[in-house]
Amino acid sequence: MKKLDLKKDFAAMYKATAKPAVVKVPKLRYLMIDGQGDPNTSKAFADAITTLYGLSYTLKFMVKNGPEAIDYGVMPLEAIWWADDMKDFMQANKAKWKWTAMIMQPAFITATMVKAAKAELVRKKKDLPSIALLRLEDMTEGACAQILHVGPYAAEGPTIAKLHAFIQENEKSLRGKHREIYLSDARRTAPEKMRC
Repeated sequence: MKKLDLKKDFAAMYKATAKPAVVKVPKLRYLMIDGQGDPNTSKAFADAITTLYGLSYTLKFMVKNGPEAIDYGVMPLEAIWWADDMKDFMQANKAKWKWTAMIMQPAFITATMVKAAKAELVRKKKDLPSIALLRLEDMTEGACAQILHVGPYAAEGPTIAKLHAFIQENEKSLRGKHREIYLSDARRTAPEKMRC
C-alpha cells in the first residue's frame, strides 16, 4: 500500500515557527464550507467542522480500502477569516465575521470521489446540515507571511501584530484574507497549549 505524508510534503506550511517567515503556498485542493458568525457560538461553524472531518475521513478510508490503495493522514482544519468591513474583523466583532472552513485533500481527490463520499456519509449520519454547502476547490495563494501562535485563539492579537510588522518591515503590504491552520485539536488541548 502506498503511503502519503502531506504534512511532510508541505512542511513549510504545517511546521510554522514563532519567528515570522515567508512561505510559497502552491495550488492545493480543499474541501470547503462558507459561513458567517462568531465561531465560538455559531452552530453553522460547528456543523461545518463536523461535516468537513466526516467527509475527509470517509474519503481517506474509501481511498485506502479502494482500488487506489493509498493511505494518508487527514490534514488539520484551516479557516479563512474576513469581514465586509475589516474594522469589524480587527475589532473582533465576531458576529460580522465571515469564514471559509476547509481541510486540504490529496491532489488526486476528484469531484466524483467527493460525491460518493457524501452519499456514504449521509447514509451513516443523517443530521449533516452543512453537507449541501460543501465543495471541492483548488486554491493557489503564492507568497504568504506566516507565524506560529501558541495559546488561546482569543489571545492571537500580539502574534498577528508581530506578523503585520514583519510584512511592513519587508516592504510588502497586506492582501487577501486572514488564514489560520489549526495544528492542535481544540477538543483535546489545553487553551494555553493550542497551536495555530
